Amino acid sequence: MRDLAWPLLRPLLFRLDPEAAHHATLAVARRCPRLLGALVGGRPPAGLARTLLGRAVPSPIGLAAGLDKDAVALPLWERLGFGFVEVGTVTPLPQPGNPRPRIHRLPGERALINRMGFPSDGAEAVAARLEALRAAGRWPAIPVAVNLGKNKDTPAEDAHIDYARAARRLAPLADWLVVNVSSPNTPGLRALQAREPLLRILEATRGAAGGRPVLLKLSPDLEPEALAEAVDLAIDAGAAGIVATNTTITRPVARPELLPEGGLSGAPLFPLARARIEAALAAARGRVPVIGVGGVDRPERAADLLALGCAAVQVYTGLIYEGPGLVRRLNAHLARAGRG
Repeated sequence: MRDLAWPLLRPLLFRLDPEAAHHATLAVARRCPRLLGALVGGRPPAGLARTLLGRAVPSPIGLAAGLDKDAVALPLWERLGFGFVEVGTVTPLPQPGNPRPRIHRLPGERALINRMGFPSDGAEAVAARLEALRAAGRWPAIPVAVNLGKNKDTPAEDAHIDYARAARRLAPLADWLVVNVSSPNTPGLRALQAREPLLRILEATRGAAGGRPVLLKLSPDLEPEALAEAVDLAIDAGAAGIVATNTTITRPVARPELLPEGGLSGAPLFPLARARIEAALAAARGRVPVIGVGGVDRPERAADLLALGCAAVQVYTGLIYEGPGLVRRLNAHLARAGRG
């Protein structure tokens, strides 16, 4: 009964521009977290609890970065049953991102294409919002991670300064930080996955993080050898974990020539993401946890990634098509399958 409303509500939301629907949904989530949690959420089964990056999490299912970019709906995610949440991407200074329209739905493929370009309120505004939540006693009991990016107009050679600046402001409010050098929507960003710039960024971010764990988020479009090299470099530079993967510029769908530019997420991404996650796990060799993300839209896919060896799994686009009750269904399936 709890999932019957979404098939009725989704067609109404899909009549809106995707970004308008996104902001409308977050506005409701911000105002009514308890009501939404009561309607479609629920606590994860006790058997799913574990430790991730030194923090207790009630479930291995986390919210991926990109949905709550500016941490406007933070109290909701725990109530839906998430074990942890990753907000962002947050840039040091505010920036508008790319011109609209910049999100495109592919309903037949259960996918999205976005070319957002890191629209962000900026590190200071997001930090102030997080501080206000803490002061008001509304801080969630689950871990909160912050995904960091550079400003679009920052030269590549100064990228490490941007990441350090954002880390310095946000680290005291985060359980861990995630360095995002893998979005396809900021010019030149993915080139920062190369050895020298990546090393500078990780060293600068760790130096500014005040002891908070720093993770690296990688692209699914890296060839396995390059991905393995990036994983090794990250671990040698002190990264506490890997998030694999981001969106893809490939088009594993019908009629790809008709589609706009940007990063594709959702169901068609899963085979590619799974292959790169497997490569990341092999490269990590158990030295650090790997968080798997990309195309997880049903319980079997979450269970598959955990069986591969992922410490946790994140979802985003699956929520758009399956509704917020997806989190509860994922948790229930994992508990029945003994994935706790």
